[in-house]
Amino acid sequence: MRTTRIYTEQALEPNGTVELEPGPSAHISRSLRMNAGDTLVLFNGNGGEYPATISSLTKKSVHLVTGDHNPRELESPLQLHLGIAISRGDRMDWVIQKATELGVASISPLTTERTEVKLKGDREANKLQHWKQITISACEQCGRNRLPRLHPLQKASDWLPTVSADRKFVLHHRDTSVGKSNNKPESVAILIGPEGGLSPDEIVAAESSGFEALTLGPRVLRTETAPLAAIAILQAQWGDMPPEV
Repeated sequence: MRTTRIYTEQALEPNGTVELEPGPSAHISRSLRMNAGDTLVLFNGNGGEYPATISSLTKKSVHLVTGDHNPRELESPLQLHLGIAISRGDRMDWVIQKATELGVASISPLTTERTEVKLKGDREANKLQHWKQITISACEQCGRNRLPRLHPLQKASDWLPTVSADRKFVLHHRDTSVGKSNNKPESVAILIGPEGGLSPDEIVAAESSGFEALTLGPRVLRTETAPLAAIAILQAQWGDMPPEV
């Protein structure tokens, strides 16, 4: 039976007591229908996790007692930074969820010349909070105890000069480079464009900022497929996914 894992923003300590926030409390009591005496795992993104036992609960409040700290970590040795142009519908949600499961360390939502989604003011703030919740749920599911860093929405042109990584790639399906190297980097950044792709000027700007053109093969991948394929390849080559099956 799979262990229930719950994220909390509170400080945690061994043999302590915790009252969960309303959201996780409702999930435990209403969705999971857990009871007093049931066990789960708590983590707060600061590293490691805590086994915990429900001491009491209502529909709106759950109290737990924590056990000893478990320093278990599932973070990739490769620090992956994904710069991804925001997309329509639930495509961005899908990318953020799966990128978190695949072990990215940070995610930068970007706007580009061909980005069709417009986010401003409260809509932008609400969307960023929504995406953060997706990373939380993905970490609860996949076993990670650290959330990937979710950066504020920004223009790709503003993002490019700020990126620091041992290797940097821009996805460009018309190129023939595959990004292979005998030197194993500790950090990699990758830029993925929107549905219509990056403009020629944006590709030139990326290359001027030290990004290497990268192709994933002869087929043109959708905007929600390309980042996941790229992350899996990079994790297999330099991270913690097996290179062969």
